[in-house]
Amino acid sequence: MLKGSFNVPTPVNEPVLNYGPRSAERAALKAALAEGRSKVIDIPMYIGSKEVRTGKTGEVRPPHDHQHLLATYHEGDASHVHAAIDAALAAKADWENLPWEQRAAIFLKAAELLSGPYRYKMNAATMLGQSKNAYQAEIDAACEFIDFLRFNVSYLQEIYAQQPPVSPKGVWNRVEQRPLEGFVFAITPFNFTAIAGNLPASAAMMGNVVVWKPAPTQLYAANVIMQLFKEAGLPDGVINMITVDGPMAGDIIFSHPDFAGIHFTGSTAVFQNIWKTIGTNIHKFKTYPRIVGETGGKDFVLAHPSANVDVVTTALVRGAFEYQGQKCSAASRAYLPKSLWPAIKEKFTRDLATLKMGPTEDFENFINAVIDERSFDKLAKYIDNAKKDKDAEIIAGGNYDKSKGWFIEPTVIVVKDPYYVTMCEELFGPVLTVYIYDDKDFDEVLSIIDKTSIYALTGCIISQDRYAIAKATYALRNAAGNFYVNDKPTGAVVGQQPFGGARGSGTNDKAGSMINLLRWVSPRTIKEAFDPPKSYWYPFLDKEV
Repeated sequence: MLKGSFNVPTPVNEPVLNYGPRSAERAALKAALAEGRSKVIDIPMYIGSKEVRTGKTGEVRPPHDHQHLLATYHEGDASHVHAAIDAALAAKADWENLPWEQRAAIFLKAAELLSGPYRYKMNAATMLGQSKNAYQAEIDAACEFIDFLRFNVSYLQEIYAQQPPVSPKGVWNRVEQRPLEGFVFAITPFNFTAIAGNLPASAAMMGNVVVWKPAPTQLYAANVIMQLFKEAGLPDGVINMITVDGPMAGDIIFSHPDFAGIHFTGSTAVFQNIWKTIGTNIHKFKTYPRIVGETGGKDFVLAHPSANVDVVTTALVRGAFEYQGQKCSAASRAYLPKSLWPAIKEKFTRDLATLKMGPTEDFENFINAVIDERSFDKLAKYIDNAKKDKDAEIIAGGNYDKSKGWFIEPTVIVVKDPYYVTMCEELFGPVLTVYIYDDKDFDEVLSIIDKTSIYALTGCIISQDRYAIAKATYALRNAAGNFYVNDKPTGAVVGQQPFGGARGSGTNDKAGSMINLLRWVSPRTIKEAFDPPKSYWYPFLDKEV
């Protein structure tokens, strides 16, 4: 509930540093990378006021240099899940009763710390632990995370300020936004440090307490997130970070009476299983849990015959291969007109030949490693199958090497069948599949795109024909929760393009918007009568005379 009259700073998007040669930010980031590689750190769990170390450890190694040890982390068991829930619930009363502006100040301070002294440490941790290049890390771990924190505080204030527009004479109507009754479980993925920070923070900002399970392959940066929150003044127990087996944690959390909601980013299969488990256990909970999830994507680039060839090829290179295609929004299927294909193919393959691949510490490398061996093996299998298939042709890439790191070349497969397996299944790597269509079949291709995939996350239309743009925008209205016109289907900016998709891509609750924050509060309406009735009698009961 809004207490007092406060105006938080108007948020603006954090400027993206470019890390060009001889720039101050380049030197600072290289120093942070050297510092990170110079030592092996020990990552604890954060439960209440304690840093918990179990002695049973796992290892964190750079995906692009799996011989090098960056950190060890401590693996927990069922007792640590229970402890994290208990710590969260113990912190709940004080945290939810703290005036909203005091909570907001913590996350605004975190944004300032990340914009300043934590910027290079967080970016370096993301580059080393998740194999993101300098620019991709800057956009994610610094800028987007900062934007989430600042914009969400602004949305928080707007939510609390929303009150009933009418209070008749003698009555005061008001709305109180309460945190959920219980605790929130946050499960975050490896690919975006900003998501890893935002999922627990957005729920906590609204007065909730959180048990947070980051992906093991993102733990190196997740540890820095916890350090950032603690330095910003987040009280003990508000966000508890645990490193435990997922199914075991789910068995405990999804049976706990105080489970109030889940904030999830990850695979569709896992999310669907979570939803099913929550439904089965619905009678065990004090309230109906909030279920918020952003899952997979099979995102498309559609070029119209009127498209600019340079725009198309740039959208394909950046959309498909930045961060090795390990974005749920990455372009993984493309539909290109036959009339433009020769020109697109010539420029596209020429551009791909200039991409350098290697470790993130070398800033000339556009392509780095995929996240782990499991991902590497999966992608290699798809590529090998395409090499053997007469209905598929690899026109670029197709090679891979795991001797030093998990390196997959940017690979382009051209297929004759728009329903070929790599046009339909999510690969989550640097593999783009292309279907060439006859120019006259543009309308048919719209239908194919709409029904090819279970997902509906992102997509784009590239065209200079406004009628074609309007037609595609309408025909594909259910095929992408974020739709782009004459741009790649990646790169949603907080405050500009709230992100999320429907169908098999999630609940479309739009991270980075007020829509998402509304999921983490439960409103209570209050009516106060200043001169209440003192008799039950209504005038219509009077006798006629």
